[in-house]
Amino acid sequence: LLDPHSAWPREPSSEPQRVCGTVRLARLSRAMADGKFDVSGYYAAKPDGATREYVMQQTMFRVKDPKRPLDFYTKVLGMQLITVGDFPQWGFTVFFVGYPPEKDLGPVPAKEEDKFAYCMRVPGCIELTWNHGSEAEDADRVYNTGNSDTTGSADGEKVRGGFGHIGITVPDVYEACQRFKDMGAEMHKSPNSGGMKGLAFVKDPDGYLVEVLPLGKGFPFPTKETDCNGVSLTDGGGYADNSKK
Repeated sequence: LLDPHSAWPREPSSEPQRVCGTVRLARLSRAMADGKFDVSGYYAAKPDGATREYVMQQTMFRVKDPKRPLDFYTKVLGMQLITVGDFPQWGFTVFFVGYPPEKDLGPVPAKEEDKFAYCMRVPGCIELTWNHGSEAEDADRVYNTGNSDTTGSADGEKVRGGFGHIGITVPDVYEACQRFKDMGAEMHKSPNSGGMKGLAFVKDPDGYLVEVLPLGKGFPFPTKETDCNGVSLTDGGGYADNSKK
C-alpha cells in the first residue's frame, strides 16, 4: 500500500495478522498439549545453499580461573588448546579448546598467527572466557550455569536458567566416567543413576554440565551392571530435571 504523502510504502493493518497469529498459536498449543510437536516439515526441508559452509563453531563459558577449566578440558576430557586471544585493553582473555578433526584439517598450526584461522574451521569448540580479576573472588564458582542454582544471582534465589549443558561422545561411557572420577572430576549423574541409563553428566570446575553419550549408538544406550559410583542398573532412581532442582 502506498501512502500518497510519502515515498515509502505504508504498512498494512496488523489486525488481520494479529488474529491469524492468535489462531495459529491456539492450534499449536492444542497440538502440543500432549508433549508432542510435529517436526516432519523440518526433516523434509531442503538445506539452504547459502548456508552450506556455515559451521557451528563455539559455545562460550565464562570461567573464574583459567587454569582449572584448561586442566579439566585438556587433561580430563582430552581436548586440545587450539588458540588463545589476549585482550588486555578490555580486560579479558579467551581460550579455545576442542577436538580438531585433523584428518580433514591437518594438525593445529605451530605458528601463533595461523592458529585462530584454523580454529574457526573446527566444529564444536568451547571458548573459555576469563575476565581478569575474577580469579581473586572468594567464591569457588562465580557464574550461573543455567541449571537452577543460586550462583551469580543478585538476590540469592535460584535462577530459572535456559542453558543446560554441552555434550561429548565417547566409545564407552562407563570407562570414560571411571576415568573422570579417578582424575578427580565431579560426577553429577553416573551412568546408572537417574531414569536414563547409559549416559552421564560430569561437572567442569566452574559447574557447567558436560553430558557424556555413547559414540554412534542409538537409544536405549548400552549399559553395564555397575557404574563408577557403584550404582547398579536397578538402584539408580528416576529421572530428575536439572532446571527444577
